[in-house]
Amino acid sequence: MREPDSTEALADFRTLSSPAGPALVKIYGRLGNAAAWAIRDFLHRSDVPFEWVPLQSDDSARSTVQVGHLHDARLPVCLFPDGTRMECPTIRQITEKLGWFRNPSRSEYDLAIYGAGPAGLSAAVYAAADGLSTVLVERLTVGGQAGSSSKIENYLGFPQGISGMELAERAREQACKFGVEILLAREGVRAELEPGRGVGVLEDGTRIVARATICATGVAYRRLGLPNEEQLMGSGLYYGAGASEAPLARGQPVFIVGGGNSAGQAAMHFAPHASHVSMVIRDTSLRSTLSRYLIDRIAASANIEVLARTEVSALHGDGALREISLRDRATGAERRVATQWLFVCIGGEPHTHWAESIGMDRDEAGYILTGPELLQGGRRPPRWPLDREPHFLETSIPGVFAAGDVRHNAVRRCASAVGEGAMAVAFVHRNLDVG
Repeated sequence: MREPDSTEALADFRTLSSPAGPALVKIYGRLGNAAAWAIRDFLHRSDVPFEWVPLQSDDSARSTVQVGHLHDARLPVCLFPDGTRMECPTIRQITEKLGWFRNPSRSEYDLAIYGAGPAGLSAAVYAAADGLSTVLVERLTVGGQAGSSSKIENYLGFPQGISGMELAERAREQACKFGVEILLAREGVRAELEPGRGVGVLEDGTRIVARATICATGVAYRRLGLPNEEQLMGSGLYYGAGASEAPLARGQPVFIVGGGNSAGQAAMHFAPHASHVSMVIRDTSLRSTLSRYLIDRIAASANIEVLARTEVSALHGDGALREISLRDRATGAERRVATQWLFVCIGGEPHTHWAESIGMDRDEAGYILTGPELLQGGRRPPRWPLDREPHFLETSIPGVFAAGDVRHNAVRRCASAVGEGAMAVAFVHRNLDVG
């Protein structure tokens, strides 16, 4: 399979991924390297100017960045304008270098929000604007799943559409304007309860104490459950819309698993670059899962096809994806096709592993139950300690609220998440006023 020309790919990639201005990071590595992809994706979603310089041979690796070969464990190498060189850095190390990594400035906050997707960002803006001391904790970067979307066209007020990255960046600026403290590259791993407050414990042991909490941790794309999946992740197999990778797939076939709006947006984003885009769906058509405007555009695109009643049954490659097997769900027939680009945009699994430690009520899939969903036969939950019923969006733990996709039966729309974030703050006020 033909590798994209490095000069063309780099020029196209910089135009798409980097705002105007000098690059803050130069990334040297080989195509198909999972660590390099993770860094590109992080910087793209964080709106950080960067250059991606693909190394084509062992000789280029030695002469350009002084490593032994293309598969050297020191790759990717990141260079910064001040001369700093980082070899195979973690996202946290890059965050620290950019000056974004910080510790909480207060011993206690009015409100702690976990997750900086649309719901969490919305809650942060409204809470801080109302005068609440607010901390927003995010395990990666702002935007959540929506932040990886190449273009959102059905969000109110943006008739020409807006990328998830740009929407997230605008929301981040708005939150910072009102004084929200944002802790990036931090993940909550467990929670503790104290009278009148909650304590979130981060993976490095940092404790966040707050009088009220909003969980907006969202969901992760569901895995395919196939052999080699972990080994190929980031090396041809990707979860999400892959907005940062489109120019690198120039002239090559791309496969997208899923039939929802995120998959449809990804298909439209890849179409101008790829030789062919195939959407792999289990259903008979896109009509029940995709917005009409996307269905019409996909139908009008000459190089997008929909493989209905089809599923990916196997992944093939040694160190990097080379082929996939497709199974016809009607006949069981299988065929192998060559590709180095497979993007999975199916369903979701909620980030709620921490909830078990405090006994928070969840449904069978792990989504958080809130408000009326907690009532059993019209009665309050057995362990509910208050004389009132749970507020709408309040979890089974008083003073802890949930908003966005992490919530049971949530409407999976960006606008709905934004609305729930704002609504959750209104109930936070009620809780704090009573307290």
